Amino acid sequence: MLAATTLQIEADALNHLRQRLQAEDAATFAQAVDMLLSCNGRVVVSGIGKSGHIGRKIAATFASTGTPSFFVHPAEAAHGDLGMITPQDVFIAISYSGEAAELMSIVPIIKRLGVKLIAMTGKPQSSLAQIADAHLNLHVEKEACPLNLAPTASTTVTLALGDALAVAVLDARGFREEDFARSHPGGALGRRLLTHVRDVMRTGDAIPSVTPDTKLTSALLEITKKGMAMTAVVNAENQIIGVFTDGDLRRMMETVQDFTQISIADVMHSNPRRIRPDQLAVEAVEIMETYRINQLLVADADGRLVGALHIHDLTRAKVI
Repeated sequence: MLAATTLQIEADALNHLRQRLQAEDAATFAQAVDMLLSCNGRVVVSGIGKSGHIGRKIAATFASTGTPSFFVHPAEAAHGDLGMITPQDVFIAISYSGEAAELMSIVPIIKRLGVKLIAMTGKPQSSLAQIADAHLNLHVEKEACPLNLAPTASTTVTLALGDALAVAVLDARGFREEDFARSHPGGALGRRLLTHVRDVMRTGDAIPSVTPDTKLTSALLEITKKGMAMTAVVNAENQIIGVFTDGDLRRMMETVQDFTQISIADVMHSNPRRIRPDQLAVEAVEIMETYRINQLLVADADGRLVGALHIHDLTRAKVI
């Protein structure tokens, strides 16, 4: 089947690339990574046609993993966009043939600026490869196209090699999940890693709380008023000493007939689960899921009640 053959050709091309990177191309790849790590400006990626499409993705990957980067079209660069490039930048030029006229018209200017040049081509003897400070070999035995014309295996290899560069730089810089989240604040990972308990907890009068001597009937009114299906129990210093929930009430109704004489201290759970306001909201989710609870009290370092969380608060904040 042609589809399976296409995938096999591209898989073989990637495997050959891997073998080269582990052997004859290892030193050149390391040189390119060092150039990117020492870059004090931006990584500028350029290419035309299918190479340009892949180049845009490579630039986006660098940018989202902590390396300032952008794509510039070589034809636009020749008509003014070269002004966006500075001597502190590193220029990645992509051309499988290594002879793309649009790129070759601007590369001499790039070199005169003193910009470091990384070439990605499938022809080590090409003009672009020869002028580059580092050349990364994209050679494939054949394209997946039955005519061996349309860029297919070669573009797959280019994309993968761009990913390999970005990941190598990411790892060398110690880039972490938190760093990634700062570049993706609108995504699910960003919300999970950038949202803290203090950002979503209920505060002030929205926190249900009573003192230990409060009658159960009054505590039930507090629970109803605050709409969290629970109330915290605090001492005179506002330190958390217990909690009482709707679930506790339902269980009591099976054995207790008269609630009027019961104080909350008699039926509360002592030393309930709690979390600090500076912890990540996702940690609150983990506690709730582990202990199968829907509410969580928020306490400061001295154990004083400063907030309260309901599972619905975390859902609304899209932390879950």
